[in-house]
Amino acid sequence: MAAAQERVIRRRVRTVRSTQKITRAFELIAASQIVRAQSRIAAAKPYLDGIREILTEAARDAAGVAGRMLGVPESPQKVLVVAIVADRGLCGAYNANVLRPTERMMRSGSSEFRLVTVGRKAQSYFRFRRIEVDSSFSGFSDRPSFSDARQVAEVVTPAFLEEEVDQVLIVSTRFLSAGSQVVETRQLLPMPEPSGDSLEESGDAARQGYTEFEPESSSLLVELVPRYVETAIFDAMLEASASEHTARQRAMAAATDNAEDLVKTLTRAMNRARQESITTEIMEIVGGAEALRHEPTD
Repeated sequence: MAAAQERVIRRRVRTVRSTQKITRAFELIAASQIVRAQSRIAAAKPYLDGIREILTEAARDAAGVAGRMLGVPESPQKVLVVAIVADRGLCGAYNANVLRPTERMMRSGSSEFRLVTVGRKAQSYFRFRRIEVDSSFSGFSDRPSFSDARQVAEVVTPAFLEEEVDQVLIVSTRFLSAGSQVVETRQLLPMPEPSGDSLEESGDAARQGYTEFEPESSSLLVELVPRYVETAIFDAMLEASASEHTARQRAMAAATDNAEDLVKTLTRAMNRARQESITTEIMEIVGGAEALRHEPTD
């Protein structure tokens, strides 16, 4: 009996070690992707900051006609939500941390919501919960390109410009550092008004020079808003990608450590089973020897 138990445990140890090799490989791959994702975020930031600055200047110059392009709607009746998650799992609670607040928002009933999803996990999540999705995009969450962001923007921007929705929100994971990622709900459209620091910086820039718009700033604002949306969505995708790889690296590292602990536990159980088997065999030998020693001779 003990020998059979030992064989079963030995097979389990081999299975766990095979799984551990897989999780370790996933961990190393994710770690290598994090550095690349961080460099892509850093490379895209100057363009995003630049287009925001130009749009801020244009909105300030065309304050009277900027209208619904700038600011925060007081009571939006129709809201478009863009949820950005991963195409795959094995990344801990990364997907759930975005999908659950999105679901709560969709079911709140405070406004009429429309939903656009990025990432295959969002499609299955909302399909199971019978929440209608206007458009779904997938297949590029781990390494998005600007053309992927443009596809999403081509759905989002016309809905706002044609006044089908009053507000566009993005729910995604903001990548702050390798050790810190937070889920945020950000307003994409109308373009948020610049903060106090941004106003001071733009004021300094105005004192250093003068910006003249050709064509008029109001026309330029309409032309630049789609470009801004593409860039902002691309930035959100890049940060979501880096957050996904970080979450996967952390989850696979924990799985690898848990596999090591399980191997140790199983090894101890296997050693106990082996000792029980050896002890049983010794007792049988000793018992047989004693029986032979006390056996009467003719």
